[in-house]
Amino acid sequence: MNDLKAKLDKVRARIASVCQKADRNPDSVSLLAVSKRHSASSIRTLVTAGQQHFGENYLQEAVEKQQLLADLDIIWHFIGPLQSNKTREVAEHFDWVQSVDKEKTLRRLSSQRPGKLPPLNICLQVNIDAEPQKSGAPVEAVHQLARLANELPGLKLRGLMAIPSVSAAGQTDSNSLVKMKQIFESLRADGLELDTLSMGMSADLEPAITAGSTMVRIGTDLFGPRS
Repeated sequence: MNDLKAKLDKVRARIASVCQKADRNPDSVSLLAVSKRHSASSIRTLVTAGQQHFGENYLQEAVEKQQLLADLDIIWHFIGPLQSNKTREVAEHFDWVQSVDKEKTLRRLSSQRPGKLPPLNICLQVNIDAEPQKSGAPVEAVHQLARLANELPGLKLRGLMAIPSVSAAGQTDSNSLVKMKQIFESLRADGLELDTLSMGMSADLEPAITAGSTMVRIGTDLFGPRS
């Protein structure tokens, strides 16, 4: 338990440090703990230490953890590729979906979100570098998808998510991070009330926050290597 709390404190300190250098309020950047392939007991430990937002990639694994942790106040984010046959369960079990990249997916989540639940928070995933191996909407489709997401019942459009390309040296393309911020601000200028730009992971937390990220998705630096 102490080890996990120490890692959480270290990540929070990294966020605070880069925010100070970028002249940003540390409260403007939220931490999403990416808990895929990690145990429910580890999640429970981090919740006890004050972490509330957790991201999962695999539906069945996530639902099992949700059942084991139903006594805790956790905000669950689905961040993995979303197949059409999984949208109903995702709409029923999650608070956020950060990996929406198609009109069909938006419409299914909208129609399948139970009326007894609050609107499902949506981030549109953008394939900012047009990498064929990655999910995400092409840049030219983002504005149309955003307008649709903003209109559909049962959904609340919160912002954008991206996984920018990484160079052979392991460095994230800072131009891609800046471009994501520009797209985000252009949507806000069009009148969409967005508050979430989800980009940055363990290896590129600092440049992502410097570029304007409001949510970083951290797995390895919190939980250690996945089994």
